[in-house]
Amino acid sequence: MDKYIYAKNSVEFVTVGVEFCAFLERIESLTQEEFASTAIKLLPLLYLKATLLPIDEENEDFLESPEHFVSEDEYEYLRGDIERLLGENDAYLVVQSDDMKYSDLPLGASIAEDMADIYQAVKDCIAAYRTENEDTMRVALTECREEFSSYWGSKLLNALAALHRIYYNTSDILDDGYECECGHHHPHTHGDEEGNFYQKRQSAWLDDEEDADRWL
Repeated sequence: MDKYIYAKNSVEFVTVGVEFCAFLERIESLTQEEFASTAIKLLPLLYLKATLLPIDEENEDFLESPEHFVSEDEYEYLRGDIERLLGENDAYLVVQSDDMKYSDLPLGASIAEDMADIYQAVKDCIAAYRTENEDTMRVALTECREEFSSYWGSKLLNALAALHRIYYNTSDILDDGYECECGHHHPHTHGDEEGNFYQKRQSAWLDDEEDADRWL
């Protein structure tokens, strides 16, 4: 058994990646609130699992060019769907970026573009695992880990911050809330809904893990 591509942390990353991609692929059936609510739960988990990916120390210097599975049309279709769903909330300003050294002003960014970039990187990796070709899997996992470090990891954090603001600043979400003694405004229902999210997803994640077990 290949200790790199079948390592516990590798399989767990792919499992969460499957859930993340499946979520974005049903974007047309989601409301803006549902999208933001689910994204702010999945993105931190995906980030955590990516930070735990192992390094292929034995084979990394001999890897071939990775195979890409997400086409440009698929990328643009997804990006456009997210942009249409979020509307004016799609655009946000980045105040911390490597490009800021060239400008004193915040840079404009797009949640839709960020999410599509993350999807492309993660989908290429999980699609490679579905080929069950160990060389293809190894190259894809290594590229995904390296691109997380250099590119899509920061995209994820920026999108998460923007989605956090959308979710917790949306008046529709807070209208039926209440003010407690601490002076903060709390929604009545979202605590239960957040708990139910993990309960509802647990069975789906178990199915994904069973699917991942066949790689072991």
